[in-house]
Amino acid sequence: MRQPSLRLRRTWAAALLAAMALSAAAALAQDLRGAGGVKGGPAAKAAARAPEGQGRTSLFDLLYKGGPVMIPIGLCSVLALAVAVERFISLRREKVIPRAFMAGLKAAFAGPEDVERGVAHCEGHPSPLSRIFKAGLRRLPQGGEAMEKAIEDAGGREAYKLQRSLRPLSVIATVSPLLGLLGTVYGMISAFQSASAQGVGKADTLAIGIYEALVTTAAGLTIAIPILVVHQVLSSRVDMLVDLMDEEAIEFLEYAAYGKAAGNGPAAADVAEPPAEPAGAVAGAAAS
Repeated sequence: MRQPSLRLRRTWAAALLAAMALSAAAALAQDLRGAGGVKGGPAAKAAARAPEGQGRTSLFDLLYKGGPVMIPIGLCSVLALAVAVERFISLRREKVIPRAFMAGLKAAFAGPEDVERGVAHCEGHPSPLSRIFKAGLRRLPQGGEAMEKAIEDAGGREAYKLQRSLRPLSVIATVSPLLGLLGTVYGMISAFQSASAQGVGKADTLAIGIYEALVTTAAGLTIAIPILVVHQVLSSRVDMLVDLMDEEAIEFLEYAAYGKAAGNGPAAADVAEPPAEPAGAVAGAAAS
């Protein structure tokens, strides 16, 4: 129960930092805009005196004109940034497959009589790989086949957890363009209502309303496209980690159940003949 809460705290911390960064960027842009209006030359002063709608519209003014739908779109961007940062940190190789874990496990586990020591070592080094090996070690006294089945089941669960952790990015990448389209529909309805209320010959009013309505669609697509790219990058990383866990699981299975360790204790009697090539414990379960 500690790991999900830690992941949640990391996600909220990253979201808070992202929101603070966006707020600081907005404040800086506003200050620069104000300073430009004071220190500008005659052209800038003339633009400042120009009627509203004729001057150059800044990015934040354009986003403001997008309407209330820009609020959930902005929240999606902050949440996506937080989840992406947290996932890039959590999906490092050292987090999922610690390099020193296998060496320490082989030092603690020398044979079937050392099952409890091996389980204690796995519990002292929590990671997806250690949870897979812990499940296998607990089934070692029942024989090599039982241990292989336990590793396969645990590997499938851990692979699914890694893949499931990317689901928020997929959801945000799907919802953001839909929110943008919804905002555009609302804006188009409002623009046509305003044009019809003012009568014929108000094409400029309709044009302004349409381009402001399209802001939400542009914002939704601007958020969704990078999120899709990040999602694919992280998915490739998860596949790579699953393959590495599969290799480590096969090596540990040969060592513990069919190799040197199994020949020193009663577990060797349960295995008549070691298989020529154990099945991929993690990748096979994840593919199913």
